[in-house]
Amino acid sequence: MARYHLHARSIVRAAGDDAHRLLNDTLTCRFDDELPGRGRWFALLSPQGKVQAEGLVTEADGAFWFDLDAAVVADFIKRMKLYRLRAKVDIEHDPSLAVIWSPDVDGPARAIIAYRDERAPTLGTRYLVRHEDIEAPASPEAEPNEAYYTAKIAAGVAEFGADFGVNEMFAHDIGLDLLGGIDFKKGCFIGQEVVSRMQHRGTARRRPVVVDGIPDGAAAGAPLLVGEREAGTIGTPVEGKAVAIVRLDRIEEGIPPTVGGLPVNLTLPEWATYKFGEVIAEA
Repeated sequence: MARYHLHARSIVRAAGDDAHRLLNDTLTCRFDDELPGRGRWFALLSPQGKVQAEGLVTEADGAFWFDLDAAVVADFIKRMKLYRLRAKVDIEHDPSLAVIWSPDVDGPARAIIAYRDERAPTLGTRYLVRHEDIEAPASPEAEPNEAYYTAKIAAGVAEFGADFGVNEMFAHDIGLDLLGGIDFKKGCFIGQEVVSRMQHRGTARRRPVVVDGIPDGAAAGAPLLVGEREAGTIGTPVEGKAVAIVRLDRIEEGIPPTVGGLPVNLTLPEWATYKFGEVIAEA
């Protein structure tokens, strides 16, 4: 099976006596004994509950490894160091490492760490490899990332950069609560009050859906309309498909949604527990 270098991803390493406590008390996900070998979805939220950074985290070799979009790495490290205070934790970008993705378990021979993406079975396994150990450009590892983004869209998974920006979405908006990205039992983390309120009151209005039939020329951020009302915006399209984060209560039966003036098809991800047309209670 082919392997692909996810060029937009960067790695942050966190280690030290107080690393587990700091991460558990700051980030959304569960940090438990099952983390090694798994890539668990996590987010750093603002105190108001908006997503400031998200990605996958795993544990190996006495450290925690964060796989993030390169565009948020500097801000993620800055914020985590502010929350660190006097805790004994080193948090640093590791520029020597590249992220390699395979749809199954066909990993590079010189992989240092491997972790399976927990969000969906079709999202395969990622491998951390030193840049100098990546195979020659003629290998599948150097091909464009469309294969990964095609799999991500089919799974209905929204990611920073491709589908939304900093401080644009609540955790529930991107499905973090349904794909293992939030530990509702561990107690406090940054933004936990907002997350818990949305969970217990059922006030999540926006959710990810898969959009098919997007016309050529439509780009990320293009509005998805139902009649004359905007229900959301699409993420980055690949071959006419994209993830969109939409207002469920604005999807009405009998009114076809459109992008760029043309009708499109909406489907729910396999993992969705929500439905189109749901009217969400006011907070």
